[in-house]
Amino acid sequence: MKRLHYNAPVILTFFLLCLGALLLGALSRGWTTLHLFSVYRAPLSPLFLVRLLGHVLGHADWDHFLGNMLLLLVAGPHMEEKYGSRALLLGIGLTALISGVLQCLFFPGTVLLGASGIVFMLIMLSSLAGMRSGSIPLTLVLTAALYLGQEVYAILFVSDQVANFMHLVGGACGTAFGFLPGRRHS
Repeated sequence: MKRLHYNAPVILTFFLLCLGALLLGALSRGWTTLHLFSVYRAPLSPLFLVRLLGHVLGHADWDHFLGNMLLLLVAGPHMEEKYGSRALLLGIGLTALISGVLQCLFFPGTVLLGASGIVFMLIMLSSLAGMRSGSIPLTLVLTAALYLGQEVYAILFVSDQVANFMHLVGGACGTAFGFLPGRRHS
């Protein structure tokens, strides 16, 4: 008989933390979502520092959560296997920190929450699979062109609550992380 295996500890724990944040938000009628799992410009405090990283755990509703988590669970385990749990956790943390800081600097009156920056970091990182020294994978070029085109179009022509700039930040983090020397390869 087969048994379940916790095969990607960083990705699965991230998923469970996001699920927990969503359930806490529902139980608190949105209080925890706004005060713990969203980032916005506010005076420096311990709670602000929690939000600076914790905003990637918060989601507005089940649709937002499912959209991010399905992609996270598809792309994340392969990247954790390829780069290692510690390196992937560092990539998630840096992406959260960078997107949180940029949100506060450039969009001070807007709240940011959700794992889409992390998801786009993983997408761009996965497009670098099979990269060899001295070459750029065609999958990276195609993914970047389609992804960049879609996000720029949305920024210019779509009026919604989606933080397209932070998608670009996540994608840039994933691309940079993939090109860093000393990363682990399988």
